[in-house]
Amino acid sequence: MSALHEPQWREWRAALTSPRMHHAWILAGRRGLGKHDFALAAARELVGAVRSAPVAENDPDIQILTHLPKDDKEARKAEKGEDFETKRNIAIEQIRGMQARLTTRPTLGDRRAIIINPADDLERNAANALLKSLEEPPAGTFFLLVTHRPGMLLPTIRSRARILRFNPLPVSAVEAALRSAADDVDPADIAIAAQASGGAPGAGEALLSQKLGAAEALMRRIASEGDPDFTLRGKLGEEIGGRPDRERIATTLDLARTVLARRLEEPVKRDIPALVDAHARLVTISGQAKSYNFDPGFLAMEIGTLLASAAPLRAPANG
Repeated sequence: MSALHEPQWREWRAALTSPRMHHAWILAGRRGLGKHDFALAAARELVGAVRSAPVAENDPDIQILTHLPKDDKEARKAEKGEDFETKRNIAIEQIRGMQARLTTRPTLGDRRAIIINPADDLERNAANALLKSLEEPPAGTFFLLVTHRPGMLLPTIRSRARILRFNPLPVSAVEAALRSAADDVDPADIAIAAQASGGAPGAGEALLSQKLGAAEALMRRIASEGDPDFTLRGKLGEEIGGRPDRERIATTLDLARTVLARRLEEPVKRDIPALVDAHARLVTISGQAKSYNFDPGFLAMEIGTLLASAAPLRAPANG
């Protein structure tokens, strides 16, 4: 972990040893950069620094708020350790439950840490309730808000927290992380996933597990060649699948944003405003994906059309 996020660890540990540690932190960066793992490790350092008792795996002084199972059926799957569907948002009841615990002292020491992941999925009333705790935090309580889209947070929450930014990692670091996590996967597939990850190991892992390598190749073709006869968009729809789950849709949208971002780095003639607008539209769709049930065919067409707008401008024919 430290090897992957050395600058962030330096900033965190400098603050940890300072006389006035800030009580709220926003861990901001694209999905898949390892922000949750960082938050958990940082929380363990935080609570463990002021007590003699070791920090347990499920330590009572570290509370994690995230998406709950969708319903009782999915909750039973979660209890069995099976994959399960989650609710789309973090609800106000979860925040109120956390706040009830804040009326008591930490269990084993003088500090407790609250991790909210992802904080940009807080319901509006949940975000407003959280704000009250950020305005008047109990002594020894620290908040770590993991966010993929910090602009989705209330401005009043952002103003009360210190931002720790996570930038994309080098492709070599992503490839090394993927190799260590999936040593039984074809090295060629790992290399492709690392290149397409946008510098996020989690995105690379999702690409491998979702088998979206062919979709990524189609996206790159559309963004570089265009798709005047809609043939590539049709193939992209086939690769996404007729009934993709929310995780596959989220990974597909992340992948499309990465392809567009890489187009900005290439020295070719293009319509920059159109490319920026296309990326902004993908960000909007990604935000809506939690709440809307997109038709897969429409989604593939929309992604393909936005990618096609990134194709290099061609000079008009003479005549």
